[in-house]
Amino acid sequence: MEEAHPPKSMTYAQAGVDVDAAARLVDRIKELARATQRPEVLAGVGPFSGLFRLSGYRDPVLVASADGVGTKLKIAALVGRYDTVGIDLVNHCVNDVLTTGAEPLFFLDYLASSGLPDEEKTAIVQGVASACQAAGCALLGGETADMPDIYGRGDFDLVGFIVGVIERGQIIDGGTIREGDVLLGLPSSGLHTNGYSLARKVFGVGLGGDPEEERARLDRTHPDLEGTPGETLLTPHRCYYNELKPVFAKLKGIAHITGGGIPGNVPRILPEGPSAGSGQGLAARLRRGSWPVQPIFRLIQERGNVAEDEMYRTFNMGLGMIVVCAPEDVEAVREQVPEALVVGEVIAQKGERRATIE
Repeated sequence: MEEAHPPKSMTYAQAGVDVDAAARLVDRIKELARATQRPEVLAGVGPFSGLFRLSGYRDPVLVASADGVGTKLKIAALVGRYDTVGIDLVNHCVNDVLTTGAEPLFFLDYLASSGLPDEEKTAIVQGVASACQAAGCALLGGETADMPDIYGRGDFDLVGFIVGVIERGQIIDGGTIREGDVLLGLPSSGLHTNGYSLARKVFGVGLGGDPEEERARLDRTHPDLEGTPGETLLTPHRCYYNELKPVFAKLKGIAHITGGGIPGNVPRILPEGPSAGSGQGLAARLRRGSWPVQPIFRLIQERGNVAEDEMYRTFNMGLGMIVVCAPEDVEAVREQVPEALVVGEVIAQKGERRATIE
Protein backbone atom coordinates (compact mmCIF):
# COMPACT_ATOMS: atom_id res chain seq x y z
CA MET A 1 0.00 0.00 0.00
CA GLU A 2 1.34 3.43 -1.06
CA GLU A 3 2.24 5.71 1.81
CA ALA A 4 0.55 9.13 1.83
CA HIS A 5 2.93 12.07 1.57
CA PRO A 6 2.11 15.57 2.78
CA PRO A 7 1.65 18.01 -0.15
CA LYS A 8 4.53 20.30 -1.00
CA SER A 9 4.22 23.81 0.40
CA MET A 10 2.49 26.08 -2.16
CA THR A 11 2.34 29.87 -2.41
CA TYR A 12 0.02 32.42 -3.99
CA ALA A 13 2.91 33.56 -6.21
CA GLN A 14 3.26 30.02 -7.60
CA ALA A 15 -0.42 30.17 -8.47
CA GLY A 16 0.22 33.31 -10.51
CA VAL A 17 -0.45 36.14 -8.04
CA ASP A 18 2.53 37.96 -6.50
CA VAL A 19 1.21 39.95 -3.55
CA ASP A 20 4.55 41.67 -2.91
CA ALA A 21 4.79 42.85 -6.52
CA ALA A 22 1.20 44.11 -6.32
CA ALA A 23 2.04 46.16 -3.21
CA ARG A 24 5.00 47.75 -4.99
CA LEU A 25 2.78 48.59 -7.95
CA VAL A 26 0.21 50.26 -5.68
CA ASP A 27 2.96 52.49 -4.27
CA ARG A 28 3.85 53.58 -7.80
CA ILE A 29 0.19 54.20 -8.65
CA LYS A 30 -0.16 56.38 -5.55
CA GLU A 31 2.58 58.64 -6.91
CA LEU A 32 0.85 58.91 -10.29
CA ALA A 33 -2.56 59.59 -8.71
CA ARG A 34 -1.14 62.30 -6.45
CA ALA A 35 -0.50 64.53 -9.47
CA THR A 36 -4.22 64.42 -10.37
CA GLN A 37 -5.64 65.33 -6.97
CA ARG A 38 -8.11 68.15 -6.53
CA PRO A 39 -8.83 70.03 -3.28
CA GLU A 40 -12.02 67.98 -2.81
CA VAL A 41 -10.11 64.69 -2.53
CA LEU A 42 -10.09 63.56 1.11
CA ALA A 43 -8.76 60.04 0.53
CA GLY A 44 -7.32 58.80 -2.73
CA VAL A 45 -5.50 55.58 -3.65
CA GLY A 46 -4.69 53.41 -0.64
CA PRO A 47 -7.73 53.06 1.66
CA PHE A 48 -10.57 50.68 0.85
CA SER A 49 -12.47 53.51 -0.82
CA GLY A 50 -11.79 56.99 -2.13
CA LEU A 51 -13.38 60.05 -0.53
CA PHE A 52 -14.40 63.15 -2.45
CA ARG A 53 -16.12 66.15 -0.87
CA LEU A 54 -18.75 67.75 -3.12
CA SER A 55 -19.06 71.48 -2.48
CA GLY A 56 -19.83 74.76 -4.21
CA TYR A 57 -23.04 73.64 -5.96
CA ARG A 58 -26.59 74.81 -5.28
CA ASP A 59 -28.51 71.92 -6.83
CA PRO A 60 -25.90 69.37 -7.96
CA VAL A 61 -26.67 66.39 -10.16
CA LEU A 62 -24.06 63.62 -10.31
CA VAL A 63 -23.33 62.19 -13.76
CA ALA A 64 -21.71 58.75 -14.01
CA SER A 65 -20.45 56.50 -16.77
CA ALA A 66 -18.39 53.33 -17.23
CA ASP A 67 -16.63 52.08 -20.34
CA GLY A 68 -13.64 50.17 -21.65
CA VAL A 69 -11.10 50.32 -24.46
CA GLY A 70 -12.36 47.20 -26.22
CA THR A 71 -10.19 45.11 -28.52
CA LYS A 72 -7.88 48.04 -29.23
CA LEU A 73 -6.00 46.44 -26.33
CA LYS A 74 -5.06 43.60 -28.68
CA ILE A 75 -3.24 46.08 -30.94
CA ALA A 76 -1.42 47.60 -27.96
CA ALA A 77 -0.26 44.19 -26.72
CA LEU A 78 0.84 43.10 -30.18
CA VAL A 79 2.85 46.27 -30.80
CA GLY A 80 4.12 46.30 -27.21
CA ARG A 81 2.96 49.85 -26.57
CA TYR A 82 0.95 50.38 -23.41
CA ASP A 83 1.16 54.13 -22.77
CA THR A 84 -1.81 55.19 -24.93
CA VAL A 85 -4.66 52.89 -23.88
CA GLY A 86 -4.97 54.55 -20.46
CA ILE A 87 -5.45 57.87 -22.26
CA ASP A 88 -8.10 56.21 -24.45
CA LEU A 89 -9.95 55.00 -21.39
CA VAL A 90 -10.15 58.33 -19.58
CA ASN A 91 -10.95 60.42 -22.64
CA HIS A 92 -13.77 58.11 -23.70
CA CYS A 93 -15.35 58.34 -20.25
CA VAL A 94 -14.85 62.12 -19.95
CA ASN A 95 -16.51 62.59 -23.35
CA ASP A 96 -19.49 60.52 -22.22
CA VAL A 97 -20.23 62.65 -19.16
CA LEU A 98 -19.55 65.95 -20.94
CA THR A 99 -22.51 65.22 -23.24
CA THR A 100 -24.66 66.54 -20.38
CA GLY A 101 -22.38 69.54 -19.83
CA ALA A 102 -20.96 67.94 -16.67
CA GLU A 103 -17.59 68.70 -15.13
CA PRO A 104 -15.56 65.49 -14.57
CA LEU A 105 -14.80 65.09 -10.87
CA PHE A 106 -13.07 61.78 -10.29
CA PHE A 107 -12.11 58.59 -12.07
CA LEU A 108 -11.46 54.98 -11.09
CA ASP A 109 -9.85 52.31 -13.24
CA TYR A 110 -9.91 48.52 -13.28
CA LEU A 111 -6.94 46.68 -14.79
CA ALA A 112 -7.13 42.87 -14.88
CA SER A 113 -4.40 40.76 -16.43
CA SER A 114 -2.36 37.59 -16.37
CA GLY A 115 1.42 37.68 -16.51
CA LEU A 116 1.55 41.34 -17.51
CA PRO A 117 4.84 42.83 -16.25
CA ASP A 118 4.71 45.71 -13.76
CA GLU A 119 6.43 47.97 -16.29
CA GLU A 120 3.49 47.60 -18.70
CA LYS A 121 0.94 48.02 -15.89
CA THR A 122 2.67 51.22 -14.81
CA ALA A 123 2.67 52.54 -18.39
CA ILE A 124 -1.09 51.96 -18.59
CA VAL A 125 -1.76 53.80 -15.32
CA GLN A 126 0.59 56.61 -16.36
CA GLY A 127 -1.67 57.13 -19.37
CA VAL A 128 -4.73 57.13 -17.11
CA ALA A 129 -3.14 59.69 -14.76
CA SER A 130 -1.94 62.02 -17.52
CA ALA A 131 -5.38 62.09 -19.16
CA CYS A 132 -7.07 62.70 -15.80
CA GLN A 133 -4.71 65.58 -15.14
CA ALA A 134 -5.42 67.11 -18.57
CA ALA A 135 -9.18 66.99 -17.90
CA GLY A 136 -8.88 68.27 -14.31
CA CYS A 137 -10.25 64.96 -13.05
CA ALA A 138 -8.89 63.24 -9.92
CA LEU A 139 -7.70 59.64 -10.17
CA LEU A 140 -9.40 58.58 -6.96
CA GLY A 141 -8.68 54.87 -6.91
CA GLY A 142 -9.17 51.61 -8.74
CA GLU A 143 -8.25 47.95 -8.85
CA THR A 144 -5.31 46.10 -10.36
CA ALA A 145 -6.06 42.39 -10.43
CA ASP A 146 -3.88 39.43 -11.42
CA MET A 147 -6.23 36.79 -12.81
CA PRO A 148 -4.41 33.70 -14.09
CA ASP A 149 -6.61 31.12 -15.82
CA ILE A 150 -9.20 33.82 -16.61
CA TYR A 151 -6.91 35.67 -19.03
CA GLY A 152 -4.20 34.14 -21.23
CA ARG A 153 -0.64 35.07 -20.35
CA GLY A 154 0.00 38.69 -21.38
CA ASP A 155 -3.70 39.42 -21.93
CA PHE A 156 -5.41 42.22 -20.04
CA ASP A 157 -8.63 44.20 -19.82
CA LEU A 158 -9.09 47.83 -18.89
CA VAL A 159 -12.27 49.49 -17.65
CA GLY A 160 -12.95 52.98 -16.33
CA PHE A 161 -15.57 54.57 -14.10
CA ILE A 162 -16.15 58.32 -13.98
CA VAL A 163 -18.32 60.67 -11.92
CA GLY A 164 -19.04 64.25 -12.93
CA VAL A 165 -21.36 66.96 -11.69
CA ILE A 166 -23.59 69.66 -13.10
CA GLU A 167 -26.14 72.11 -11.77
CA ARG A 168 -29.62 70.72 -12.37
CA GLY A 169 -30.72 73.79 -14.32
CA GLN A 170 -27.73 73.58 -16.69
CA ILE A 171 -28.11 69.99 -17.90
CA ILE A 172 -27.78 69.59 -21.67
CA ASP A 173 -30.30 66.90 -22.60
CA GLY A 174 -31.48 67.74 -26.11
CA GLY A 175 -34.92 68.76 -24.88
CA THR A 176 -34.80 72.18 -26.56
CA ILE A 177 -33.64 70.96 -29.99
CA ARG A 178 -35.91 72.23 -32.77
CA GLU A 179 -36.26 71.97 -36.53
CA GLY A 180 -33.68 74.21 -38.21
CA ASP A 181 -31.01 73.83 -35.52
CA VAL A 182 -27.50 73.31 -36.81
CA LEU A 183 -25.22 70.28 -36.42
CA LEU A 184 -21.54 71.03 -35.81
CA GLY A 185 -18.96 68.26 -36.00
CA LEU A 186 -15.59 68.06 -34.26
CA PRO A 187 -12.92 65.96 -35.97
CA SER A 188 -11.86 62.67 -34.43
CA SER A 189 -8.25 61.59 -34.11
CA GLY A 190 -9.01 58.31 -35.86
CA LEU A 191 -10.96 55.24 -34.75
CA HIS A 192 -10.92 56.35 -31.09
CA THR A 193 -12.00 53.18 -29.23
CA ASN A 194 -14.66 51.65 -31.47
CA GLY A 195 -14.71 49.29 -34.44
CA TYR A 196 -11.47 47.49 -33.62
CA SER A 197 -12.88 44.00 -34.00
CA LEU A 198 -13.63 44.79 -37.65
CA ALA A 199 -10.36 46.71 -38.13
CA ARG A 200 -8.34 43.80 -36.71
CA LYS A 201 -10.17 41.38 -39.00
CA VAL A 202 -9.36 43.56 -42.02
CA PHE A 203 -5.66 43.84 -41.15
CA GLY A 204 -5.44 40.23 -39.93
CA VAL A 205 -4.05 41.09 -36.50
CA GLY A 206 -4.88 40.20 -32.91
CA LEU A 207 -6.60 37.05 -34.12
CA GLY A 208 -4.38 34.48 -32.42
CA GLY A 209 -2.07 33.92 -35.39
CA ASP A 210 1.71 34.09 -35.46
CA PRO A 211 2.62 37.24 -33.46
CA GLU A 212 5.63 38.07 -35.63
CA GLU A 213 3.57 37.93 -38.83
CA GLU A 214 0.77 39.99 -37.31
CA ARG A 215 3.24 42.54 -35.96
CA ALA A 216 4.84 42.83 -39.39
CA ARG A 217 1.46 43.70 -40.92
CA LEU A 218 1.12 46.59 -38.49
CA ASP A 219 4.67 47.82 -39.13
CA ARG A 220 4.37 48.09 -42.91
CA THR A 221 4.18 51.64 -44.22
CA HIS A 222 1.28 52.76 -46.37
CA PRO A 223 1.39 55.78 -48.70
CA ASP A 224 -1.94 57.16 -47.46
CA LEU A 225 -1.03 57.05 -43.76
CA GLU A 226 1.30 59.40 -41.90
CA GLY A 227 2.59 56.53 -39.79
CA THR A 228 2.35 52.75 -39.87
CA PRO A 229 -1.05 51.06 -39.49
CA GLY A 230 -0.04 50.12 -35.93
CA GLU A 231 0.78 53.72 -35.00
CA THR A 232 -2.38 55.01 -36.67
CA LEU A 233 -4.63 52.46 -34.95
CA LEU A 234 -3.12 53.31 -31.55
CA THR A 235 -3.73 57.07 -31.88
CA PRO A 236 -5.45 58.02 -28.59
CA HIS A 237 -9.13 58.77 -28.29
CA ARG A 238 -9.50 62.54 -28.32
CA CYS A 239 -10.96 64.43 -25.34
CA TYR A 240 -13.28 67.37 -26.12
CA TYR A 241 -14.00 68.68 -22.63
CA ASN A 242 -11.64 71.66 -22.53
CA GLU A 243 -12.69 72.76 -26.02
CA LEU A 244 -16.44 72.53 -25.48
CA LYS A 245 -16.64 73.78 -21.90
CA PRO A 246 -16.62 77.50 -22.88
CA VAL A 247 -19.66 77.00 -25.16
CA PHE A 248 -21.78 74.62 -23.07
CA ALA A 249 -24.35 77.39 -22.50
CA LYS A 250 -24.96 77.68 -26.26
CA LEU A 251 -25.30 73.95 -26.94
CA LYS A 252 -28.66 72.16 -27.04
CA GLY A 253 -27.33 68.64 -27.46
CA ILE A 254 -24.01 66.79 -27.57
CA ALA A 255 -23.50 63.36 -29.15
CA HIS A 256 -20.33 61.36 -28.55
CA ILE A 257 -19.80 59.28 -31.70
CA THR A 258 -18.85 55.87 -30.36
CA GLY A 259 -20.17 52.36 -31.06
CA GLY A 260 -22.96 52.59 -33.63
CA GLY A 261 -21.33 55.51 -35.40
CA ILE A 262 -23.25 58.60 -36.48
CA PRO A 263 -26.57 56.80 -37.21
CA GLY A 264 -26.52 55.09 -33.81
CA ASN A 265 -25.55 58.04 -31.61
CA VAL A 266 -26.94 61.30 -32.97
CA PRO A 267 -30.62 60.21 -32.63
CA ARG A 268 -30.03 59.62 -28.90
CA ILE A 269 -29.95 63.38 -28.25
CA LEU A 270 -33.05 64.27 -30.30
CA PRO A 271 -36.29 64.84 -28.37
CA GLU A 272 -38.89 62.10 -28.60
CA GLY A 273 -42.40 62.85 -29.85
CA PRO A 274 -43.74 65.72 -31.99
CA SER A 275 -41.63 68.86 -32.35
CA ALA A 276 -43.12 72.13 -31.16
CA GLY A 277 -44.64 74.01 -34.09
CA SER A 278 -44.47 71.25 -36.71
CA GLY A 279 -46.36 68.42 -35.02
CA GLN A 280 -43.78 66.05 -36.47
CA GLY A 281 -40.79 64.25 -35.03
CA LEU A 282 -37.18 65.28 -35.57
CA ALA A 283 -34.28 63.80 -37.49
CA ALA A 284 -30.68 64.79 -38.14
CA ARG A 285 -29.54 65.22 -41.72
CA LEU A 286 -25.79 65.30 -42.34
CA ARG A 287 -24.16 66.34 -45.59
CA ARG A 288 -21.61 63.87 -46.92
CA GLY A 289 -18.34 65.62 -47.78
CA SER A 290 -18.81 68.45 -45.28
CA TRP A 291 -16.01 67.04 -43.10
CA PRO A 292 -12.76 65.20 -43.88
CA VAL A 293 -12.70 61.41 -43.45
CA GLN A 294 -9.22 60.28 -42.39
CA PRO A 295 -7.35 57.88 -44.72
CA ILE A 296 -7.41 55.04 -42.17
CA PHE A 297 -11.17 54.66 -42.67
CA ARG A 298 -10.87 54.44 -46.46
CA LEU A 299 -8.02 51.97 -46.12
CA ILE A 300 -10.16 49.72 -43.91
CA GLN A 301 -13.08 50.04 -46.31
CA GLU A 302 -11.00 49.14 -49.38
CA ARG A 303 -9.03 46.28 -47.80
CA GLY A 304 -12.10 44.72 -46.23
CA ASN A 305 -14.52 45.51 -49.05
CA VAL A 306 -16.76 47.02 -46.36
CA ALA A 307 -20.03 48.60 -47.50
CA GLU A 308 -20.42 52.35 -46.93
CA ASP A 309 -23.41 51.91 -44.62
CA GLU A 310 -21.46 49.36 -42.56
CA MET A 311 -18.57 51.81 -42.23
CA TYR A 312 -20.85 54.56 -40.93
CA ARG A 313 -22.56 52.37 -38.35
CA THR A 314 -19.28 50.86 -37.10
CA PHE A 315 -16.82 53.80 -37.05
CA ASN A 316 -17.00 57.52 -36.27
CA MET A 317 -15.83 58.24 -39.85
CA GLY A 318 -13.87 61.33 -38.85
CA LEU A 319 -16.30 62.97 -36.40
CA GLY A 320 -15.71 62.31 -32.70
CA MET A 321 -18.40 64.64 -31.41
CA ILE A 322 -21.49 66.25 -32.95
CA VAL A 323 -23.16 69.17 -31.18
CA VAL A 324 -26.42 71.00 -31.84
CA CYS A 325 -26.99 74.73 -31.51
CA ALA A 326 -29.42 77.38 -32.74
CA PRO A 327 -28.54 78.97 -36.12
CA GLU A 328 -27.88 82.33 -34.46
CA ASP A 329 -25.26 80.74 -32.16
CA VAL A 330 -23.19 79.01 -34.84
CA GLU A 331 -20.76 81.89 -35.34
CA ALA A 332 -20.16 82.32 -31.59
CA VAL A 333 -19.56 78.58 -31.11
CA ARG A 334 -17.18 78.37 -34.05
CA GLU A 335 -15.29 81.40 -32.81
CA GLN A 336 -14.58 79.55 -29.54
CA VAL A 337 -14.16 76.15 -31.22
CA PRO A 338 -12.51 76.84 -34.60
CA GLU A 339 -12.33 73.17 -35.57
CA ALA A 340 -16.12 72.82 -35.42
CA LEU A 341 -17.57 72.31 -38.91
CA VAL A 342 -21.15 72.78 -40.04
CA VAL A 343 -22.09 69.23 -41.05
CA GLY A 344 -25.89 69.25 -41.15
CA GLU A 345 -29.16 70.35 -39.64
CA VAL A 346 -32.17 69.15 -37.69
CA ILE A 347 -35.24 68.49 -39.84
CA ALA A 348 -38.86 67.55 -39.24
CA GLN A 349 -39.87 64.03 -40.23
CA LYS A 350 -42.43 61.34 -39.57
CA GLY A 351 -41.45 58.22 -37.69
CA GLU A 352 -38.70 57.42 -35.23
CA ARG A 353 -35.70 59.61 -34.50
CA ARG A 354 -32.88 58.97 -36.94
CA ALA A 355 -29.75 60.40 -38.51
CA THR A 356 -29.10 60.22 -42.23
CA ILE A 357 -26.00 61.05 -44.26
CA GLU A 358 -26.87 62.37 -47.71
